[in-house]
Amino acid sequence: MAKDKKSFILYADQQGVFKQLPDDVAGRLIKHIFSYVNDENPSTEELIINIAFEPIKQSLKRDLKRWEEYIEKQSLNGKKGGRPPKPKESQETQAFLDKPKKADSVSVSDNDNVKEYRDSLNLWLQYKKEKKQTYKATGLDALKKTILKDYPNPLDFAKAVEYSISNNYSGIYPPKQITLPTQTKNTNYKKATLDD
Repeated sequence: MAKDKKSFILYADQQGVFKQLPDDVAGRLIKHIFSYVNDENPSTEELIINIAFEPIKQSLKRDLKRWEEYIEKQSLNGKKGGRPPKPKESQETQAFLDKPKKADSVSVSDNDNVKEYRDSLNLWLQYKKEKKQTYKATGLDALKKTILKDYPNPLDFAKAVEYSISNNYSGIYPPKQITLPTQTKNTNYKKATLDD
């Protein structure tokens, strides 16, 4: 057998061979197998052990060949440097790019617009983080593209973010248009403030 190999496999379907043999012959067969795998070059004049051992010997040789191929493959991989290092950058939410990628139909070149987009997106990402819902890199890239496509005006995007956060939405939705009635019967409304 191979040097430094500490184990070998006997298969469950080989049990039939051992069951057919008397216990004393089965004991000599297993001792013969152990002598073989420990490179002791066993030989016997017993025809029954030679016949029973031959298919087991062939399966041991096949397993040894597979094991040697595996060791060679591992050695080559080790020479290449082994396992690649894990990425150091966090996969959690990333801040909006300083220079966002432009969508095909949208052109954002004004620095104020970029700042407005970035501020609104960072507000949205902070809201999602507080809800323990963060974007992975791919999802964040898709979100940025959708924002630039759906909200060509950064002020509209800012309004949608504020509206969505104030309504505790899980996605960004534009504010609904509210139509106020033209006439009311009771005009004695108390002035509302956000501090109530």
